[in-house]
Amino acid sequence: VGIISLYGNYNYGNKLQNYALLKFVENNFNEVSVFTIYNNYNLKIKDKFKRFLKKILRTKGYIRERKFKNFNNYLNLKNYKNVQYKDYFDFIIVGSDQVWNYSFNDFNSEIMFAKKFNNCIKLSYSASIGLSKISTEKEKIFIDGLKKFNKISVREDSANSELKRIIKRNDIVTLIDPTMLLTTQEWDDIIVKPKMLNDEKYILLYFLGNLSKDKMDEIKKVAEEKKYKIIDLFNKEDLFYTCGPREFLYLEKHASLICTDSFHSSVFAILYNKPFIIFDRDDNMKNMSSRLDTLLSKFKIENRKYNGKKITKENLEHDYSEAYKILENERKKSYDFLSDALSIKDSD
Repeated sequence: VGIISLYGNYNYGNKLQNYALLKFVENNFNEVSVFTIYNNYNLKIKDKFKRFLKKILRTKGYIRERKFKNFNNYLNLKNYKNVQYKDYFDFIIVGSDQVWNYSFNDFNSEIMFAKKFNNCIKLSYSASIGLSKISTEKEKIFIDGLKKFNKISVREDSANSELKRIIKRNDIVTLIDPTMLLTTQEWDDIIVKPKMLNDEKYILLYFLGNLSKDKMDEIKKVAEEKKYKIIDLFNKEDLFYTCGPREFLYLEKHASLICTDSFHSSVFAILYNKPFIIFDRDDNMKNMSSRLDTLLSKFKIENRKYNGKKITKENLEHDYSEAYKILENERKKSYDFLSDALSIKDSD
């Protein structure tokens, strides 16, 4: 089984979903070898020079990137340029993450629709478009790209309805992100405590988009009232900016409160039974919120959203008992989908 997904950026959720899908397939289906198929992007000369400087100066960015690269040891990597397209794989799984987000500068439809893999079963697992609507001029990409897929599953309800409309298939299903397939015990197998962390209680901040001063002031107000320190994972000045994916898991597990605009940060808050607050993004990334909307509605935890004015008592409390019942059903649904897909070849 080859898994094609986004690969190579320094994003916690991206790297952990790579690991989760590989591990779930490996653990649940006997006699299956699983590989992550990755594409080496050619760095521009200026980017190579920046990376070289980071290494020489041993900056926080270099330390962080090194931990991400070390995490690749868990992924059974195969270079896209070197794989045997016709004979090596029996199955290709595309997903998860925003593999079909054509607004990305480096979006490659040949890779993300596995166009060279024509002698094997092709399916998508919880693939994300990252956009609530597919523009008319981009519809042909999906019509051509998905015509040879045996099974299609997506991560957002909006993607489901859009693809059904465009490619005229009624068998598309919405499945949970692979990070939710693994139990907390399975995640704890790779967890690592950051060396700089002491016993202080903290609010974990993980924002991929911009955060307004008003929102930050509200977070600081809660931190002051509760006597929590603030750990900001996307702030290059913060000591914890050096954390890799395994340390990120530890910080999610032990946070007193998580404030985020990130889908995967929200997922791990649910898994580790932590109160979290989702803030709308204050920039042009707002149109990527469809997957968060699906997550909250699916697990009936819409009260996790910031109301735009202040952090409420309800935001600081949480009860995921209903969400965990739903999660068990969703895990079974995902298992059944993959079990059916990975047995297609046996029944031919």
